Amino acid sequence: MAKPVAAIVGRPNVGKSTLFNKIAGRRISIVEDTPGVTRDRIYTDAEWLDNKFTLIDTGGIEPYSEDIILVQMRRQAEIAIDMANVIVFLVDGQEGVTPADQEVAVLLRKSKKKVVLVVNKIDAPKYKDNVYEFFNLGLGEPIGISAAQALGIGDMLDEIVAGFPETDEDEYDEFTIKVAVVGKPNAGKSSLVNKIIGENRVIVSDVAGTTRDAIDTPFEVGEDKYVFIDTAGLRKKKKIFENIERYSVVRALTAIERADVCLLVIDAEEGITEQDSKIAGYINEQGKAAVIVVNKWDLLEKDDKTMNKFINDIKQELPFMAYAPTVFISALTGQRVVKVLELVKTVSNNHAMRISTGMVNDIINEAVLINQPAISGGRRLKILYTTQVAVKPPTFALFLNEPELMHFSYQRYLENQLRKSFGFEGTPIRFLLRKRE
Repeated sequence: MAKPVAAIVGRPNVGKSTLFNKIAGRRISIVEDTPGVTRDRIYTDAEWLDNKFTLIDTGGIEPYSEDIILVQMRRQAEIAIDMANVIVFLVDGQEGVTPADQEVAVLLRKSKKKVVLVVNKIDAPKYKDNVYEFFNLGLGEPIGISAAQALGIGDMLDEIVAGFPETDEDEYDEFTIKVAVVGKPNAGKSSLVNKIIGENRVIVSDVAGTTRDAIDTPFEVGEDKYVFIDTAGLRKKKKIFENIERYSVVRALTAIERADVCLLVIDAEEGITEQDSKIAGYINEQGKAAVIVVNKWDLLEKDDKTMNKFINDIKQELPFMAYAPTVFISALTGQRVVKVLELVKTVSNNHAMRISTGMVNDIINEAVLINQPAISGGRRLKILYTTQVAVKPPTFALFLNEPELMHFSYQRYLENQLRKSFGFEGTPIRFLLRKRE
């Protein structure tokens, strides 16, 4: 099942990014003493007491503008409400309750979402009593913390994970191929699902962000069982800036985590965008099988070089996904859509492929004979034994004399040899380097 989501909301300069980095355990968000500096990576995987979840820093929802803080705050809160299981409402304990805090508190109370009220900058005993003022927001008992000094973080995390929904067992059996359809808003994800299914189970609109939540569409083709997880970007209401497509990445995370196969839908007219790269990166990080689907191919003016140029662009922009096959389609006309389902089945089988230990060692030993590792510091890498230890994705343990001698280029060479022998189209391959005494 997908991990729950917690989102940090608060007006500028209350310490959202500092808290985000403290929970994440590393410096991800930019932290400066200037409102509105958070720009890029706004999500991370986090864990507390065996509870894994996705943490979102809403500080980057919109760049700093001349708009009033209250409007910015409402937009942040609306986006957090749309995405999160638990909302962390961060306020400044040294400034006290502000009108913006009061307005957002009203919005959060109406959301029916779990809200954890966190009073930051309680850095010294003299500020401790400031926490009580925030009872007036009507969001329950406030928790005083210092994000900068990591004070009170544990109590806050206890309250956050207590608000997560209980995770049930996956509702689909092991033979069902779960397919996440991900990509930028308005790339044609819902249209693709409808064309494959053959019936309009998903609302289709030319307005980006029509689909608010993930929609599961189970269906069968012969003896094969599938479920399509259709996702979209954030809802587009008049109260939310139109320029928030980066948050479609966050919407896609939970769908990717649930899936076996990810269809990355790219708009042929727009080409490969930053959002596509971010989503592709997360697919690769999660070790999912993937197919790159270039949609709206019918709308492009083409010659005999257009397809090759697009493929080269994909290789250049998404070099870490060289294993993923690419198909050019039109969800509107149905052009080559049937090929998508064929590729889904192929890459799913490869994702779950298991190779016998004997065959793996034969391939690796032959690869070493053809191209021996380079000598480094008077020592040469020796691969003593190889075995496959997992599937989804295929994962191989290499037992070595000195793991630190394994250069990434030689590891890539071994991966290419495995792909040459067994295919593995559409799936990443993982190596675990082990020292054998």
